[in-house]
Amino acid sequence: MGDRETRDRQFVTSLARGLEILRSFGPMDAVLSTQEIAARTGLPKPTVSRLTHTLIELGYLLPSTRTGSFRLGPGVLALGYAMLAGVELRERARPLMEELAKRAGITVALGARDRLSVVYLEVARGGQTITLSRTVGARLPIQSTAMGRAILACLPGAERDYLLRALADRVPADMPAIRDAVEEARQSLAAHGFCTGFGNWIPDVNAVAVPVLPLEGDDLFAINAGGPSFAVPRELLTEEIGPALAEMARGLGLPPALNR
Repeated sequence: MGDRETRDRQFVTSLARGLEILRSFGPMDAVLSTQEIAARTGLPKPTVSRLTHTLIELGYLLPSTRTGSFRLGPGVLALGYAMLAGVELRERARPLMEELAKRAGITVALGARDRLSVVYLEVARGGQTITLSRTVGARLPIQSTAMGRAILACLPGAERDYLLRALADRVPADMPAIRDAVEEARQSLAAHGFCTGFGNWIPDVNAVAVPVLPLEGDDLFAINAGGPSFAVPRELLTEEIGPALAEMARGLGLPPALNR
């Protein structure tokens, strides 16, 4: 945040730090201590203590008097549901996702970018015993998932380059493969309307994804579909599910431009 604090006089540092504390909780984190929050945010522990006190007073954090740790409060949930309620695309996509999930016995999800991740906003599961267990709110790495690459491929060039530079700072050794994967996604989207991910994020998990640009706004979303490779082979994804997703995307919005 340091560069932005000096460049942008409208930027409220204390608010940004409070939000970073809330962001430090991951899907598997029921509670975090002051020390854990400080380590994840890079904030000094006295600053964390002041900000967590404020967040407790506002209902965004709940304290544990027994352990001295914190968990997210009802205020965060209220914001999350308000955000989901504002995504009109989610309501239109849900029945189409459920139909495909049940017909093909796969998991289908709608997501959007958040920094260097994609976040699930809606999930539909087929009737098969074995499907992916990701739920609404799950975060996936943008660089190694079919959904993330579908979004990266369609972002404006300047925004995509900014994210790739941020990834280069985080995983410099992976950048040649990441850039090749994004270009491959661009070519697949241009040729077939969907892109693929075969074991790139989790070994033995296959997926396809399509970008969606709703008619009612400028926000870019993506829908993915997939499952374990033994249940969802590549041929099924590329010959049946990928084209079905591409058709779904065309019915939900405009085809995003493949920006250079």
